[in-house]
Amino acid sequence: MQRSGGGNPKDQTETKPAVPPESDKEQKRNLAYLVVLAGVSAGEMFKLQEETTVVGRGPKVAVRLNDEGVSREHCRFVRQGEKIVVEDLGSTNGTFCNGVRVDKRELADGDKIMVGSSTILKFTYHDYLDEVFQRQMYESALRDGLTKVFNKKYFTDYLEKEFAFADRHGGPLALIFIDIDFFKKINDSNGHQAGDFVLAELSQMMTLLLRTEDVLARFGGEEFTVLCRGSDLAGARVVAERLRRAVSDRKFTFGGKDIPVTISLGIVAIPESGITDHNAFLAAADRALYEAKRSGRNRVCVHGTEQTPPEPRKKEVSGPNRGGSSGPNRVGTDSNRVGADANRVTQERSAKAGDGDDPRGQ
Repeated sequence: MQRSGGGNPKDQTETKPAVPPESDKEQKRNLAYLVVLAGVSAGEMFKLQEETTVVGRGPKVAVRLNDEGVSREHCRFVRQGEKIVVEDLGSTNGTFCNGVRVDKRELADGDKIMVGSSTILKFTYHDYLDEVFQRQMYESALRDGLTKVFNKKYFTDYLEKEFAFADRHGGPLALIFIDIDFFKKINDSNGHQAGDFVLAELSQMMTLLLRTEDVLARFGGEEFTVLCRGSDLAGARVVAERLRRAVSDRKFTFGGKDIPVTISLGIVAIPESGITDHNAFLAAADRALYEAKRSGRNRVCVHGTEQTPPEPRKKEVSGPNRGGSSGPNRVGTDSNRVGADANRVTQERSAKAGDGDDPRGQ
């Protein structure tokens, strides 16, 4: 090892010799990728490792894009030796490369391919380190830092697209709103590290219990949302009850101490609810969740069965864990609902702690 520093032994440091990669093969920019530059999946990266990769909106394509202007099988990328060729598959809206509509074209590094109404893909070559960096950037932009599930920004964008599609085609779609019961007490009694532990463990458990096509997100603080594509109300109730029961039966142990955890859930679905706006859809699930909390917690409530109108939501936000949903847990939840009145939100966030009027956050 090489020593550096002055004559004082305390100032001397040891510099470890650099170890080059075992092979420079991984460092060559020979790995073909599609990076989503614009659209719902912006930032996501797809590796073109098969001989043929089909892009579209259908359930069986390799690269699935949630864009209403994308055909079920829109285009494909074909590997021909060391070349990659894009071919349109008779799509409704066509495939454009660098602004020109194409039926078939050999791609060069940096080419931009537009499919659908809002999705733009960039064709590029990466090496191994490029791939790792790109994926880390994508994850940090769309995932919650603590729980690793999707964040609120991603979820609200995704909800708008999915609701529009389901409403237009008359397909089923369900939304489950979840809140951890008495989460403030968990923080107060066990510390905020224990609260973080519960949030992370709960997220991991729910992820394993959901389908691949279900989207789980941390909506804020101790609130989570699940969007169930293709599920009607009956199917969503089964999912919600499965989650509720699994959490109630689970033993959460932190620092040698068992922490009892339960959740309350609110459900709304179309076409059963007759709702035609994604903001109203979200608000309806929120009201159902409020009723589940008001009527005793650790239960599932369906939109339309609420017994009382929701009270104004008053939140206690204090301690080191306050902040955005991408960080550690917060006492209370983010009440900045989509479409909520700005004055009401300001009043709720400034409400004094311990009012106890709102069962939410308790």
